[in-house]
Amino acid sequence: MVPRPPPPEARLGFVYSAPFRIQGISVAGEQAVVHVPELDLCFDVGLCPRAILPTPTIALSHTHMDHVGGLPYWFSQRFFQKMPGTARCLVHPKMAEPLRRMMAAWVDLERQRTPHEIVAIEPDTEFQLRPNVVVRAIEVSHTTPALGFVAIERRSKLRDEFHGLPQDRLRELRAQGVEITRMIEIPLVAYTGDTEPGDFLLREEFRRAQVVITECTFFEDEHRDRAKIGKHLHVEDLRPLLEAWEARDVVIVHVSRRTLLPFARTRIEEVAGKARAESVHLLMDHKANKARLEAIAAQRASAADAAQAAEAGEPAEP
Repeated sequence: MVPRPPPPEARLGFVYSAPFRIQGISVAGEQAVVHVPELDLCFDVGLCPRAILPTPTIALSHTHMDHVGGLPYWFSQRFFQKMPGTARCLVHPKMAEPLRRMMAAWVDLERQRTPHEIVAIEPDTEFQLRPNVVVRAIEVSHTTPALGFVAIERRSKLRDEFHGLPQDRLRELRAQGVEITRMIEIPLVAYTGDTEPGDFLLREEFRRAQVVITECTFFEDEHRDRAKIGKHLHVEDLRPLLEAWEARDVVIVHVSRRTLLPFARTRIEEVAGKARAESVHLLMDHKANKARLEAIAAQRASAADAAQAAEAGEPAEP
């Protein structure tokens, strides 16, 4: 008998929410790694797909194996491939020392020391990703110390009382030491990590985020108790969250392999309503996400053609 070839490697799920690419692999109990290249940020590292290697920062929600198992390999590969920048992992303060001990054990195993940085980040504090972008840690509730994260852009905005003033007057006020601007925060991408429901998911950072990446592990009605015991979200828990979150796109991760995707989509529509469900995407639903991406590309091509025709003075296509 000729043996069957091995199954193909799991491919990265991909959801496009302009300008962000949300890519990764997230299957409950197996692996969770969610990458946002535009932010140079990766949430969790259950395994280490090649695509995340250029990213210098891992925001680790918690230290269960399916979320942290790829961390030593990620540190090692970045060093081996001479990736620029310091490889760092942000983690709950209570789990920073255990992670350092784990990395120290690899020194004896490999007979070499891999450069790495474990950063203990307190809840409600921030880490600077870029001059105008930070990632804020938010404590969530799981079976081990856990954090959610929100990437936030800060912008300087003219105070309302100075709107309409000429530039020379604004320069004069600034020279006099008058604060004519105020700093505003724009939550970009939020990540819940594994968590049970709680008011922390209704914080302004989550409510106003442009994109929310949320775990939802259980979809069957009879699994409500299992969700509570494991401190995970059940699809019914999404009902108030999807009403509160203003996100243009919500990306669901950490779905169990036992959950059929058509069933998950049906349950999402039941709790969210048809209109809101159109903005909710399952990261590992390759077929639906590909069709959506193709539709976005077609719309943009059509808009570009129309703009070109208008510029040339040609009638638009009917």
